[in-house]
Amino acid sequence: MLVLTRKLGEEIVIGEEIRVIVVEIKRGAVKLGIAAPPHTSIHRQEVFSKIQDENKKAGVLPENIREILKNAKPESFKMNRKSPLTNNELS
Repeated sequence: MLVLTRKLGEEIVIGEEIRVIVVEIKRGAVKLGIAAPPHTSIHRQEVFSKIQDENKKAGVLPENIREILKNAKPESFKMNRKSPLTNNELS
């Protein structure tokens, strides 16, 4: 881990596209400004952890998925919708 000391108004540059600026220092807290391209995700650690947890939950299949698929009937996977146009309407 790189540890740097910066004063109010000073910057840290990451790569060619990201700048971290010390905007305010008071009562033991440092306020940082981050300038980065729109495609770069920037989150506080607690928000990032929550996003990761939610993504993990979304990717979990039910424990009984094998049983559900084994008992599923092939016709239940077919689309049973009729076309809005009949052959007569196409002529």
